Amino acid sequence: MANSTNPDTTRVVDSKKVWTTLITNTAYLSGLLTLDYSLKKHGSEYPLLALYTDTFPPEGHRALEIRKIPKKRVKYLLPAVHKDFTNDPRFYDCWSKLTPFSLEEYDRVVQLDSDMMVMRNMDELMEIELDAPESEGKGNRVFAASHACVCNPKKKPHYPKDWTPENCAYTSQHDHPDAAQTQGASSTSGLGIPNGGLQVVNPSKTLYDLIQERMASDSAVMNYEFADQSLLSDLFSGRWVALPYTYNALKTSRETHAPIWRDDEVKNMHYLLSPKPWDEKLGEESNPTHRWWTEANMERLREEKQRGIDDGF
Repeated sequence: MANSTNPDTTRVVDSKKVWTTLITNTAYLSGLLTLDYSLKKHGSEYPLLALYTDTFPPEGHRALEIRKIPKKRVKYLLPAVHKDFTNDPRFYDCWSKLTPFSLEEYDRVVQLDSDMMVMRNMDELMEIELDAPESEGKGNRVFAASHACVCNPKKKPHYPKDWTPENCAYTSQHDHPDAAQTQGASSTSGLGIPNGGLQVVNPSKTLYDLIQERMASDSAVMNYEFADQSLLSDLFSGRWVALPYTYNALKTSRETHAPIWRDDEVKNMHYLLSPKPWDEKLGEESNPTHRWWTEANMERLREEKQRGIDDGF
């Protein structure tokens, strides 16, 4: 076991293709552990690498170490100018989700949010065609992601006025539900904004330099209401690959985009917004998809207990 007093002592990742997830505190740790469990359960050939910041506490490191989940220290990214996210504090952490663009030791990185759960194998994301690193961010397939849903189903008053169902890329697919299972709407459809929860990346220093340069632009950052995904949609407008909703199935979309949603087609659930499934009691779930997570988490805990792991996470 790695020494918890030296968090950088970590398992070597032999694979040149990895899943990554950002972790800054233990509030999302149960989510990360169930994400890792779900990847393994559905037979992924690739490891999940936890990208942790200096705010991640010792008990979190121990939880990863005893489960043999590899980890890597990353800097907590923030733009040069302070952008106020008081209405949505989660976006302060989101800048750090741009880190995978810099991980040149890997040929392919698929960044996943820690509040996701894999429902079906999706290793094909490690093989889809993207621009090679030498394209320097000038190509038309810079990265891949699913669209952000801009319907604002929670009716948050601070969201932009143009975040409406009429401007949502998924709404444009309602009349073609069969195609929506395997094809994303054009990257320019609707407001053309990718959701930052899942990003498929060929890491490149040149690409990351472009991102850092934009983060240093005070005037640009002040207009980025949704942190990383606003930056990417601006910097690479229309030059990213739009994946179908199935790879980043937002729990709110089960109702908002019911015409295209099919439970048995979902490959990766995204439990965005509060409450999280791990904050609710069994039988009192606020969203039907939370039961899916609860059942998978209970399965994980039973298997871990059989292996002598019972640390409360």
